[in-house]
Amino acid sequence: MTPTRSTTPKRLLAAWPSWAGRAALGWSLLYAAGAALAALTGPAFGYALLGKGTGTGAEAGAGVLYGAAAVLAYALLRRPRVRWLSTAAWAVVALCLTSGFPALLSPTHLLFFLSRNQEPVDWAALVNQSLAVLGAVLWGRAALAHRRRALGTCPYCGGREHRAAPGGNTTRAGLVAVAALLPYTVLKTAWALGVTPGYTGDGRPGADPEYTSDPGLWLYDHGVDVTAVLAVIGMALALALSRPWGRRLPRLPLLALGWAGAGALAPFGAFLAAFGVLSWTGVIDSGMADHAPWVVAVAYGGFCGYGLALGRATRAYQRATRTVCGRCRPVTSASRGGA
Repeated sequence: MTPTRSTTPKRLLAAWPSWAGRAALGWSLLYAAGAALAALTGPAFGYALLGKGTGTGAEAGAGVLYGAAAVLAYALLRRPRVRWLSTAAWAVVALCLTSGFPALLSPTHLLFFLSRNQEPVDWAALVNQSLAVLGAVLWGRAALAHRRRALGTCPYCGGREHRAAPGGNTTRAGLVAVAALLPYTVLKTAWALGVTPGYTGDGRPGADPEYTSDPGLWLYDHGVDVTAVLAVIGMALALALSRPWGRRLPRLPLLALGWAGAGALAPFGAFLAAFGVLSWTGVIDSGMADHAPWVVAVAYGGFCGYGLALGRATRAYQRATRTVCGRCRPVTSASRGGA
């Protein structure tokens, strides 16, 4: 019987270990070719650093790095038992996330209706960065499948016959994420209510009429800071990934939001925390003389702690909700029985 169109994509996704390596190879070749073409024609296709004309160095460098990634992908296919290759593949995942980092923050563009005088979206760069995030997903799958084959376990589930029981670490990770984001939420809410700790300038912190739109100002006048609301939603996400009631929610959206939030906020928060500490110690001038240094270091730097804790909670949730693999169960049972 010929499979229907509705079932074919599901079967294709279910068979990801069989095609993840080839997909990573094909993606690397295409992305490296695009970088090489951009280097030859000048900054184009979104490869230029920060979406600006920076010469051909960035494009040529991307072409070399992702060309080397294609060689590694070929090695993954040819040498399925060499363990260090999968370790090297995770470095490519990090490289892809570095290239696509701004795309992970791109949902903030949805807030443009609450702001004004913002720079227009560079759609070429956003598409390029989104492709880099796709590459991170493909390379992560390829690395995982290769690692499991090298270890002799099931490439689909790692040879686990039963689901992992939710443990205490899951709950603690969610609570740590909430605690990390709480200072920012409290601070921005206090500012919206007219209490201004950490702010010594004139006017209202967090609501610049030059950049905040009329709806945003209206909400702010009524004690609602939009970014604080987003922080509360982020807390709810961390708890959903770490509390029993989160098991009743759709799994894939939670995993997508969890990994995207962790990948975007952990490095972003680390940068803000370092920036705040250097400003606090007087090493650099933050350009925020009307803000106390601890505002950037503690409140904004909390994004790093949130991102790391969210990643831990997402990983634990992924393991705890992994379904039983019907492909390897007979082998696992037989091997246990033979032991």
